[in-house]
Amino acid sequence: VLAAGFMVSVFAATPAWAETDFEAIMHGKDLVEANCSRCHGVGLKDKSAEAKAPVFRELAKRYPIDALEEAFAEGIVTGHPGMPEFEATPKQIGDIVAYISSIQDEQSQ
Repeated sequence: VLAAGFMVSVFAATPAWAETDFEAIMHGKDLVEANCSRCHGVGLKDKSAEAKAPVFRELAKRYPIDALEEAFAEGIVTGHPGMPEFEATPKQIGDIVAYISSIQDEQSQ
């Protein structure tokens, strides 16, 4: 009975954490689709429309994903030709990095 009570409390706590994480990832996905997909492949299988714009699922091959948060905070001005200046709030940056982290190819990590 004690073990069953422990399991119920663990599973009762998990959905709130998982939902918050899921919401951050989905918000990050919405942001990159709205702001980056014109040039970058932002999903699991799409290609970049701009030849010099890397697909987001392979960014870990080029950069430590954790370092992207600082780059976004400082303002990415030129990542590839024609890339607009991108400014985001700390929460938006965190959500974008959470999304990008969630789609990395296993070979990229």
